[in-house]
Order: sequence, then structure tokens, then C-alpha cells
Amino acid sequence: MSVLTATPAKTALNAVHRQMGAKMVEFNGWDMPVEYPSFGGIIAEHMAVRTGVGLFDVSHMGDIRVHGPEALAAVQHLCMNDASKLAIRQAHYSAMLYPSGTFVDDVIVHRLGEHDYLLVINAGTREKDFNWVRDNTKAFKCEVENLSDNYTQIAIQGPKAVDLMQKLTDVDLSTVKFYWFTRGTITLLKTTKRNLENCPIARTGYTAEDGFEIYVPSDEETSAQVWKELMEVGKEFGVVPCGLGSRNTLRLEGRLALYGHEISDTINVWEAGVDRWCKMEKPDFIGRAALEKAREEGLKRTLVGLEMVGRGIARDDYKVLDQDGKQIGYVTSGSPAPFLKKNIALAYVPPQFAEVGSKVAVEIRGQGVEAQVVPTPFYGKSKKA
Repeated sequence: MSVLTATPAKTALNAVHRQMGAKMVEFNGWDMPVEYPSFGGIIAEHMAVRTGVGLFDVSHMGDIRVHGPEALAAVQHLCMNDASKLAIRQAHYSAMLYPSGTFVDDVIVHRLGEHDYLLVINAGTREKDFNWVRDNTKAFKCEVENLSDNYTQIAIQGPKAVDLMQKLTDVDLSTVKFYWFTRGTITLLKTTKRNLENCPIARTGYTAEDGFEIYVPSDEETSAQVWKELMEVGKEFGVVPCGLGSRNTLRLEGRLALYGHEISDTINVWEAGVDRWCKMEKPDFIGRAALEKAREEGLKRTLVGLEMVGRGIARDDYKVLDQDGKQIGYVTSGSPAPFLKKNIALAYVPPQFAEVGSKVAVEIRGQGVEAQVVPTPFYGKSKKA
């Protein structure tokens, strides 16, 4: 993330973020809020999601619809997880791979209908991903649509997200399991006394908490009304608007990958440790042959969790050293963890350094600062107590 300089794209909520005093930054070509100082900033936002509820504008994310008689075959060809196992209105984590077994992008695949799928993609890879999907599904009887600008997407995240959302919809949210979605009415009584019919409501997120992502019409007026309604109705639950800063610290505590950091076009599935979502037994998919070869050859590096033992914060791209001071790897993501009150990081190291308890160091301002390998995810709802 860098301070805003060019003229990046804006979500329909841009003016609302500015009215609320958000600190704005350029992120993957988008003008986005990094934090809301008047609500306490990144730490307060992070803690609100862990203990109550927070709101995120995630409209910069992309959406690609694949539908038609051979939509399933197309998605199976494109993605490493087994979409044939999805029921209608179910979703799962997956990834699109290059023939080398490295990442085009990680995605969430939603099964909308009998021959109808939605791929939710990352903001910084929108154009690349759409071109990849379009170019690699030409052999299948299906249509590919870029729906990225059709919706404003808002994430309501935290243990009280369900309480907040239930006040705004007629859907019984207790019947919607994690990584499933439904459609329902979103009622805006406090801002406009109007209903938004048939809105997609998905029980997913990127925070290691329970939560929902709602899809509403992308015009500025409707988007602002929904955001303001969520803020107003959420007051009793201590709702806080959240920016990219807390989104990053929350996903890091949960060991959730970020494209360009833990996964990229130079990192394969085995290295990234996301093989539980890679179904090698399913019909052939792009990258499978390379993954079989890489598995036979064995790992040369693997992603681990680090906790700083010495004083210092491991930041992205810092060198990881062995006890003799030789570089053995690098940090992909590093930050203080507000809820855990520790300095943590994800890093690539050789397999012989990956065992929990292994001692390494992170180079900070020219000095090796002691760290150790710890289990991940660093945080999980079961660890809350």
C-alpha cells in the first residue's frame, strides 16, 4: 500500500469513506480506506471484528460468472478444487493455476445454479483473471461474464455480525452455514424506508471470524444507504468501519493468503500449504501435471508461521536467517497481531527449518532478531478463550 498519487478507481462508497474521515491509500489501483482514525484506527478496528462486528467495503474485489451447459467442466478445468462436490448455493476456496502449478489467483467459487458459477477474485488481478478465464474456457459450451462492477460488496465480520445482519433481513440466517449463501431482502428502514429484494448474502469472509458478504446495487446512492443503515443499526453491537489495515492484520492472524505475498506466479500449491483445497484425484485441471512432478521432487521451501522472540517487528520481504546469520528465506507478511499481542509473520524457509519450535532470526535494520516457528493459524475462533 502506498500513499495516493495517481487517479485510481473508486468504489461507490468512496465519498462515504471520506465523509467518515478515513485515511485513503492506493491499493492495487483502487482508492481505498486503510483506517478510520476517528473510530480508533487499525487496532480498534481489528479488536471490534474479534469481539463484536466491523464493516468493510470490499467492492474492489472482482466477480466472474461462468454459466452454460458445460460451466462445471469449465470451472473444473480452471480451478484446483472439486466444484462437482458443491451443492447449489454452496461455496468453497480454490485457486486458478498456471501450467507451472503456480498461482494465477486464489478464488472463492460459488455455485449459483445448476450450470451457473461465480468466481470471486482479487482486486489487483481483475483484468488478468478475467482474460485467463475467458481464454481458457473457449473449448467449453459456456458464457463468461465480468460482473465486477455490477455490485457494491460489503463484508460484515465478527461474532456479532449475525446479530446485526438479522435485523436487516427476512432470511433466517441461522440456516445459512459457513461458506454457503442465500438470497433475501435487505430492509433499509432507518435511511430510506425501502427494501432491496433478492440480494445475495454469503456467509464468507477474510478475517478468521464468522461473517457475511452482501451484494447490493452498485449505484452510489443505494450503496451509501446500505452502509449508513448498517452503521446505524449496528450501534447497539458496537459496529466499527474497517479499512485495509485491519483487514490485513486479521487475515494474517488467521494465516489467510494474500496474492503477491504468500501466493504468486512463482509459488506453487505445495509450497504455499494450501494443498487441502487441491483435489489431485479429480479430472485434469490446468497445473496438475506440474504439481505431480513438483510433489515427486519434494519441497525446497515451505510457508511457516513465525513469532518474534526478540524485540522487533518482522515486515514484508525482510530476510529470514539461520543461527549462523545466513539467509535461508524471507518474510511474506509480518505485523504486530493486535488481538494476540505478539509480533507475528509468515515466511518461506527450507523444510528443515519448518518444524514447530525451530529457531531462526529475522534481519531488522541490519541485525538478526530472534524468532521461532509456531503453529498456524496463529488465531482461530476455538483459540479465543
